[in-house]
Amino acid sequence: MTQNLQELIKIYALDSHINFSTHLLGQSKDTLIALLSELLTLYINDKNSSTIREILSVSLAGYTHNTEKIGFNGFRQDSFGEPINCEAKPKNIRSNSTKKLNGGGNFTDYTWGRFNRDKESHLNLVISGFVDGKMLYCLEFPFVSTSFLTHLQEQLTKRFPNGDVTGQYLRSASFSFKHYKDAHIRIIYVCKELEIYQQFLEKSLFKFLKDFVC
Repeated sequence: MTQNLQELIKIYALDSHINFSTHLLGQSKDTLIALLSELLTLYINDKNSSTIREILSVSLAGYTHNTEKIGFNGFRQDSFGEPINCEAKPKNIRSNSTKKLNGGGNFTDYTWGRFNRDKESHLNLVISGFVDGKMLYCLEFPFVSTSFLTHLQEQLTKRFPNGDVTGQYLRSASFSFKHYKDAHIRIIYVCKELEIYQQFLEKSLFKFLKDFVC
């Protein structure tokens, strides 16, 4: 983090908003551009927070982002005025790691109860993948897709063969592209420079995505 950005954060957090605004007004246009670029780079690439990646994914998919911590990540209405919910699963990896994007995500602290509620909630999943904060893809598919449901059920059955146990959870119900590849997938976005990032994508996912590069 540059000294300029550290100073800006310090003024914002410790000083008055008037002094913060005065400080910004005293900066050149180039400096302001550099500060904003650095801040966005830090935020969108933050491994401890996916908020900005979530907002981007939800809005690109045509949903209104839900700012509350409780409930789904986004919502919209269909042509009949019925509500449609979405749950975003943005995944970011660093280019200096050996990890690859597999089109997946996970549900934390999952239970049979939550699974059944999700099935009844007219829910779509919005899946996105980033490398160093750059979006490579954004896909959407229905939660109730058969192969996807089967995969979640298998994990829940292994953890809770006799149903939910009070105070206990399946810590991570994970999935990847192969668990919904046969679903009705809506392509929201594919990076036009996808070929450059091939090494960061699992083979089957890259093969699927490359046909949708504009």
